[in-house]
Amino acid sequence: MTATPTFADLGPSVVLDAVESLGFLCDGRLLQLNSFENRVYQVGIEDDTPVIAKFYRHGRWSDEQIAEEHAFAAECADHDLPVIAPLARDGLTLHRHAGFRFTLFPRYGGHAPPLDDPAAHRVIGRLLGRLHNVSATGRFFERPRIDVEHFGRRPSRAVLDGDLLPVFLQEAYATLVDDLLERVETMLEQVPFTPLRLHGDFHPGNVIWRDDRAAIVDLDDARTGPAIQDLWMFLPGEREEREAALGALLSGYTSFRDFDPVELALIEPLRTLRLIHYAGWIATRANEPAFCQAFPWLLQPRWWEDHVLTLREQLGALDEPPIAWQP
Repeated sequence: MTATPTFADLGPSVVLDAVESLGFLCDGRLLQLNSFENRVYQVGIEDDTPVIAKFYRHGRWSDEQIAEEHAFAAECADHDLPVIAPLARDGLTLHRHAGFRFTLFPRYGGHAPPLDDPAAHRVIGRLLGRLHNVSATGRFFERPRIDVEHFGRRPSRAVLDGDLLPVFLQEAYATLVDDLLERVETMLEQVPFTPLRLHGDFHPGNVIWRDDRAAIVDLDDARTGPAIQDLWMFLPGEREEREAALGALLSGYTSFRDFDPVELALIEPLRTLRLIHYAGWIATRANEPAFCQAFPWLLQPRWWEDHVLTLREQLGALDEPPIAWQP
């Protein structure tokens, strides 16, 4: 039986051969882009615009789950939304080469959104309202929901079963996470919301800004959950700053779609799940060379002490009233 290749086997020649297997003629230019979960490259094409080649991590998503992501992106693009959807070749968007699954995207240049400008928040809010209007017309069957099991219990078990969490913090971490997840699960059950297909990981890094317009990239974490999941990561700083940013975002959002303010009570539960999930994600990737180079401080007890302190602060945050929004 042939062994499954790893990202260590994904050399430049494999990347170029994969792109050329779809009929492109590469010019040899290859630039690796920032991505830890998958591998993403800008590939130069003879006499044409470069393409973006994304190689999927083995075992993370099934073919059916990737197909749902691609179909959702294409559906958004069909509604004239600036969502960067995969390129189709012979009707297919997911391809195989040398044991890897990969997808090509058009290159779209730009820069980070100017989030110190309320007008940018309104633009992003309008775009997100339109995207959620498309989301509401269908559902995911293969991709998971945002829930305590996937975003809380499994990641925390990975931390406790791994080698990164110092021994002297293990009991405190386990007790604290149990308390947090019990609270979060209760809040998710008590706050009514209509589940939507979501971008899922909608933060400023997944927005490309150009000519005062926003485009959305990377639906790799698309899943089902409350609308506020695609909004709260754009709320920075202290409470007053978050409320100002929220007002600008929802000013744009509600020009296309209603928003139920009851979902504001889910911001801190969702933030709690993201904090726990992030540490678990790191723990499951700790033995990969790319992660060791990118996150050397994770081997130091200080980071984990700070992480436990942040989780303790979340216990208090869960008791605070939701941030305010005046429609």
